[in-house]
Amino acid sequence: MNTNPALELAQHNMVENQVRPWEVLDARVLDVLATLPRAHFVPEPWQALAYADVALPIGDDQIMLKPVVEGRILQALLPRHFEHVLEIGTGTGYFAACLARLAARVTSIDCRAQFVAAATGKLRDLGIINVECQHADALAGFAPKQPFDAIAVTGAVHTLPPRFGEWLKAGGRIFLIRGLEPAMQAVLLQQAPDGGWIEERLFETDAPYLTGAAPVPQFKL
Repeated sequence: MNTNPALELAQHNMVENQVRPWEVLDARVLDVLATLPRAHFVPEPWQALAYADVALPIGDDQIMLKPVVEGRILQALLPRHFEHVLEIGTGTGYFAACLARLAARVTSIDCRAQFVAAATGKLRDLGIINVECQHADALAGFAPKQPFDAIAVTGAVHTLPPRFGEWLKAGGRIFLIRGLEPAMQAVLLQQAPDGGWIEERLFETDAPYLTGAAPVPQFKL
């Protein structure tokens, strides 16, 4: 928990006035958001806004998603206590910490070594030991040794890279933000028995693209 009374109140208000009204009602998810100190992961210049309804810059043109979006992602994926989850896009490490409260294990990868190093330290500070942060590129070179139950893609993609589906166990699920900015679609994909995807459209949002996942610019006369 936060030791700063102002931050404690801000965290409570974040859950009750932002996250719940955005239809995040799962008790496990709400407990994580209410007890995990988000401010611990926010870059120092923005810590006063750690619980505000805004996306925060974290450097290198990347952002920390709004708390309401993080809550909706957690509720959509809803990892179970025995599952192994892959996060693509470590960022500050906060979302990996949230996943770690819900799942057995989390592997979090990012192509930015400085993000991985900082997140590893933040997680260690809180005694979170079931997250492994790796410096790796999801679109080039990452090759997990075993499949995952679920994947959370915290940066946007133009279209789903086929390799992501290859990293899932049968019947696994992927959350991603897909499409063209500024109006992108957050979706939950679950593998169907025939190898296709069952798609649930969740909400519209906007997020920076994963490195290498932006659409190719079209030249028009």
